Amino acid sequence: MHNNSLLIQNIRPLGRNATDLLLRDGKIAAMAPGLEAADADLIDGAGQLLLPGLVDAHTHIDKTFWGQPWQRHQAGPRIIDKIENERRLRRELNLSAQVQSANQIRQAIRMGTTHIRTHVDVDTDIGLSSIEAVLASKEIFRDSMTLQLVAFPQSGLLTRPGTQELLEAAIDAGADLVGGIDPGAIDRDPAGHLDCIFDIAERKQVGIDIHLHEADQLGATSIELILERTRALGMQGKVTISHAFCLGMIGEAQLSELITQFQALDITIMTHGPGHIAFPPIKRLYEAGVKVCAGSDGIRDAWGPYGNADMLERAMLMGLRSNYRHDDELEMLLDICSFGGARVMGATDYGLEPGCSADFVLVDAETPTHAIVSRPSRALVCKAGRIVARNGECLV
Repeated sequence: MHNNSLLIQNIRPLGRNATDLLLRDGKIAAMAPGLEAADADLIDGAGQLLLPGLVDAHTHIDKTFWGQPWQRHQAGPRIIDKIENERRLRRELNLSAQVQSANQIRQAIRMGTTHIRTHVDVDTDIGLSSIEAVLASKEIFRDSMTLQLVAFPQSGLLTRPGTQELLEAAIDAGADLVGGIDPGAIDRDPAGHLDCIFDIAERKQVGIDIHLHEADQLGATSIELILERTRALGMQGKVTISHAFCLGMIGEAQLSELITQFQALDITIMTHGPGHIAFPPIKRLYEAGVKVCAGSDGIRDAWGPYGNADMLERAMLMGLRSNYRHDDELEMLLDICSFGGARVMGATDYGLEPGCSADFVLVDAETPTHAIVSRPSRALVCKAGRIVARNGECLV
C-alpha cells in the first residue's frame, strides 16, 4: 500500500447500503459513498458484505493438532479422562506448542479472525514451556493478530503443588490473565482454589477467566463463590466465567438472581454452544445486558476432532443448538462473536467506524445471517489496515 493507504469501494457494512472505506495508517479514516484518495491503493469490494474482524474469545492454541497427521480420537467420557489422555498424548507426540499455536493462528486468520484469547496450559510437568512458546507466536504475529494469553492450570491447582507459583511466573513472563478450572470437581476445594487465583489476580493486577464445567448446583455454588470474591476485591469487569454449563440447568429463580449479580459485577459469560450438554441461555443473558462472548474452544486436539477456527461456523452452531431461526437472533450471535469478544478483550478501538482499527473481513453474502449459514470463503481479511488473507488464503 502506498503511504499506508487503501480505498475499498462498494462494500456493505453489516448489510447496509453500499459505501466506500478509506484506510490510513492502520485505521478507518472515512466511510462514505464516493470517496476518492489519489494516494491510496484501490480495491473493488464488488458489493460484498463487510463484517468486523471476528473474535475467538476462548480457545487453546497450544494444544491443537492442526497441521499434523490425523490422530485417532479416544478420550474417555469424563473431564478428568480427557485431561489424562491429553497429558499422555502430549508426552508421546512431542509436539511443539510454538508450531501448533502458529498453525492455528494462520487458520484463524484465513477465517477472518483478528483477535484471540487463548488459554495456555501451565502445570508441573511442562512448567512455562507452553506459555513461552505462545508468547513467541504472539511476537511473530504481532501485526496480524491480537492475542491474549490466560495462564491455565488445566491439570488442577491445589492438587498439584507448585502450580500456584508457576501461574504467578506465567503472569510475570507476559500472560495477560490468570485462569482456573472446576474448583469443586477438579481441586475438590472450591474456596481454596478460588482464593488462590483471586489472590494472584489482585496482586498481579490482571483479570480472571475460569473454566467452569461443573453441572447443576455444584456449578451454581462455584459461581456464587466467584461472585463473592469479585465483589469483595472490587474486580468488577475483570472476571469471565467460561462454559458455565450450570446456567442451562438451574431453576428460573436462581438463574434470575445470578443474572442480576452478573449485571451488577460486570461479569462476562463465555459459551461455545457445546453439542452434548446444557449451556447458558444466550438470548436471555444478552437481552439482560450481561456481557456474552464466544470461542472455538479446543480445535482438533486430544479432546475431540471438531473445530476449524471459523467464528461464523461457531455462530451457526450456537444458533442451531439454541433453535434460533430469526435473523435478529443470528445477528445477535454475530455480535457476540465479534463485539462481544472485543469487549471482554478490552479492544477499545474495535469497530466499523472512523477512528477504529481497520480490522475487518469481506465475504460474498447478502446479509449477516446469510454469511453465518453459508460461511463463504473470506474474500479479504484486514488487520490494522494490512491485508492478511485473501480469497481464503493466509498471507502471513
